[in-house]
Amino acid sequence: MKSLLDYYRRHPRQIRQALQTARKLWRTEGVAGIWRHAQTRIAEEGRSAPRRYPYAKWVARYDRLTDADRQRIRARIDQLACRPTFSIVMPVCDPDLRWLRAALASVKRQLYPRWQLCVADDASTRADVRRCLAEAAQSDARIAAVYRPARGGIAAASNSALELATGDFVVFLDHDDELAEHALACLAAELDAHPETDILYSDEDQLDARGRRFAPHFKPRWSLELLRGCHYLAHLTAYRTAKARAVGGFRSGFDGAQDYDLCLRIVEQTEPERIRHVPGVLYHWRVAAGSTAGGVQAKPYAVDAAHRALSEHLARAEPGATVTTTPAGRHRVHYPLPCPAPRVSVLMGARDRAELTAAALRGVLEETDYSDLEVVVVDNGSREAAALALFERLRQDSRVRVIRYDAPFNFSAINNLAARHATGDVFVLLNNDVQAIHADWLSELVRQVVRPDVGIVGARLLYPDDTIQHAGVVLGIRGVAGHVHQRAPRRARGVPSNVQRLWNEVAREVSAVTGACLAIRREVFELVGGLDAENLAVAFNDVDLCLRVRERGYRVLFTPQAELYHLESASRGSDHRSERRLTFQRECEYMRARWGALLDDDPYYNPNLTLERLDASPAAPRRPYFFRE
Repeated sequence: MKSLLDYYRRHPRQIRQALQTARKLWRTEGVAGIWRHAQTRIAEEGRSAPRRYPYAKWVARYDRLTDADRQRIRARIDQLACRPTFSIVMPVCDPDLRWLRAALASVKRQLYPRWQLCVADDASTRADVRRCLAEAAQSDARIAAVYRPARGGIAAASNSALELATGDFVVFLDHDDELAEHALACLAAELDAHPETDILYSDEDQLDARGRRFAPHFKPRWSLELLRGCHYLAHLTAYRTAKARAVGGFRSGFDGAQDYDLCLRIVEQTEPERIRHVPGVLYHWRVAAGSTAGGVQAKPYAVDAAHRALSEHLARAEPGATVTTTPAGRHRVHYPLPCPAPRVSVLMGARDRAELTAAALRGVLEETDYSDLEVVVVDNGSREAAALALFERLRQDSRVRVIRYDAPFNFSAINNLAARHATGDVFVLLNNDVQAIHADWLSELVRQVVRPDVGIVGARLLYPDDTIQHAGVVLGIRGVAGHVHQRAPRRARGVPSNVQRLWNEVAREVSAVTGACLAIRREVFELVGGLDAENLAVAFNDVDLCLRVRERGYRVLFTPQAELYHLESASRGSDHRSERRLTFQRECEYMRARWGALLDDDPYYNPNLTLERLDASPAAPRRPYFFRE
């Protein structure tokens, strides 16, 4: 209890949310529900976790170069078998002269020498801008500048700079941003190891007016679905020059999202294996007046351009799909439902707690806009009269079948049994403590899971106080797997200091999702043999299922558009109770033995983020820079 009181002492603003949660639980579960929730929170806060690393301290400890680092970088460059030339494309238009000089200096400081800076001035009105560019070009033969006679916009200026490029790869630098001095060296080292690469991107952060770094964006490896939700590649990205030219460079009419449009078109012309991520902060995006670094509201035309770019991409790559875009600039892709839509079997285990099961079933049977469905309820030894009466009533509904299962709780066995009695082409595993929020949650899951290369789709689940309970599972968290961003706000306001929170608002690839609400096609479920009832009766059976589905070549997706409340383990209690700890430990050991290497390297979670906390905060790098290995 002391740990929970300490939490509210440190976070007094959370007290209001706690009271709202208590009111909701009082209406649905009474005193017992409030007590259960309090016990769960005490267990959560009682877990020991290292202190959170403020980003400034992380930078000071892990992301500042020493003279020894620079010597190792130069020595490694001399050993490279592949030494590509990078053409840095920089459109310029009336920048603040301080920031333009800083941008130019960041290029000249590059430890990797094979670069070319291609500058196109878009008819700047200030003479000192032209003088600054001319001085830079005179000081280094690797700098070339062209001066446009009339202003054409950023896409036209970028094309003018691109025409100067003679390098193997093109990278893009805004006229007020900065490259880390080891940026090109890191790209070159990665290309030396993987010379077939067409697209290479790094992590990034932001610079304030005093030059302080903040708001890091630690990115996952390649995720097409995330790219369709937001331009997460952004900075620093290098494209094979031949690819950029093959698609025609930048297109006019897409100013503000010209880089997103180019990225989507190049992605269509390559393979996922030829897109690589360098997990290091190599680009510093300056927050200046009128910059989208501080929020897309600064350039509303950029949101419209991104919407059009994505719409055209979908017309080429996913016929029938449409897109809507939020004012914050996040995209939702609406994939088409087959006609006729497949039959869905909702698989649900239950034991007593009639009020919970009734609420969950009401969301499925009465408050869902999907028509062709059935519910298979497995009664896991209920004894309470209210539950038995509920199951008897349900047997009168032609859409519901109730199966008795008199055996100790085994989540995997319960759902496998339900699947054997199901008639649908799509299975949805749904806990009986999950309650629908919007009528289209099931339609959204089905739209995603019927795509041929998608194996499993999970929903966004919220606690009763509207904070995040599940937005995808990360491998390696606290040893095996866990949910990050738990208790984070449902929606981020603006650009949060932890940019990873934006991932909760767009569909994306993940390594696993929770079985509390999970959609899977019958053919995929049967292909992998269902859930592992022998080794994983209680914990991690959903993670294991997802990993076996991924092993077969299918993608696992998270979608925030299917949104439900989850009263986590309300029907059976917390796994922190002493009598269940041994089972939990045994299942942890099985997962480590079965998936050990994979659990240590989640492709959709950056290796600079913590595995000991749930807030996706910075931690000691698990994949250090090549010169520190």
